[in-house]
Amino acid sequence: MKLGILKEREEETRVSIVPAVVQRFIKELSFEVYFESGVGQKAGFSDGDYMKAGAALMGRDEILELLDIITIINPFDTPFQPNSPKTVISILNPLFRTGELGKMTHSNLTLFSLDMVPRSTKAQAMDVLSSVASISGYKAVIKAAELYGSVFPMFTTAAGTIRPAKVLIIGAGVAGLQAIATARRLGAIVHVFDVRSSAKEEVQSLGANFIEVEGAAENLNAGGYAIEQSQEFLEKQRALIDKYVSESAIVITTANIPGKRAPLLIEKSSVEKMKHGSVIIDLAAEQGGNCALTVDQQTVTHHGVRIVGDSYLSRELAETTSQLLATNYFNFLKHYVQLDTISRTDDPILTASMLIQDGELVNERILSILNEEVC
Repeated sequence: MKLGILKEREEETRVSIVPAVVQRFIKELSFEVYFESGVGQKAGFSDGDYMKAGAALMGRDEILELLDIITIINPFDTPFQPNSPKTVISILNPLFRTGELGKMTHSNLTLFSLDMVPRSTKAQAMDVLSSVASISGYKAVIKAAELYGSVFPMFTTAAGTIRPAKVLIIGAGVAGLQAIATARRLGAIVHVFDVRSSAKEEVQSLGANFIEVEGAAENLNAGGYAIEQSQEFLEKQRALIDKYVSESAIVITTANIPGKRAPLLIEKSSVEKMKHGSVIIDLAAEQGGNCALTVDQQTVTHHGVRIVGDSYLSRELAETTSQLLATNYFNFLKHYVQLDTISRTDDPILTASMLIQDGELVNERILSILNEEVC
């Protein structure tokens, strides 16, 4: 098979396949690999690195016209040829961007989105969400430490003692857990809120304090994600979060619900109770944000508090993130090519992650959302 690696949009620093993984495609799967010039430049990989790994340089138009499989993180606005069969592997957040999928319904395009891969033991090595979230959680704490006007750990000097920073982390998924671990290593006092009671033990094992609001709805079939809550619970939740936000120097929010607007957890009035110089990092910004003042891809200052809205902090650590994503892409394609055509139609990993087949929307979750919007 022939694989093409496409260059990303201007704002995207990550790359879908790195040179080390090119070698694996060639040696383990006998792929021919081609790449667009400059594909990995923003992630720290030169064209020479790709050629040394065994890939060949090819123009964008030729990749789009001639190759069987194309990898790219965000394929929107990519001019795919309508009469050239293509399998495209991407990461789209399609449950939140269903309206944009119409752009991709070309006559011979089959589109997979790796963030739709089910959370299962078999698919663990393909889990791009965990790869990105882990880096984002780490970077959120580092960024907050850079913006914060004091230090994280306790300092005892001849001039006196500086108390450790108080950090509140909302959401104890992969990003939240990495943020907890990083903040604890830096010496902060960490409190964590999550609607899932099952997160308590893991949070406490990292040395953080778990904040619990009784009465949360949980769903064992939600794949480890939070689900929507009742209005009564949300009111109790906001009151408790308000208390901890006002006492914290750093707040990192990671709470998302797949396909829905991110839950609004921090009110404007709560931000106004924080000390000047405090920092909020909102990793749920793309889906509306957990803070009422969040603006996606912007830093807003309100009452002396900086609110950073950025769901793509992993782009600031592009080399490491790309290495993880490339391995996820490789494991997915390895699984894909090992199945025959008939087996692919019944495979739970492929059916969950396939959005479009031969130009037609086929994903049941996407179709369900679109039907709800019509009704």
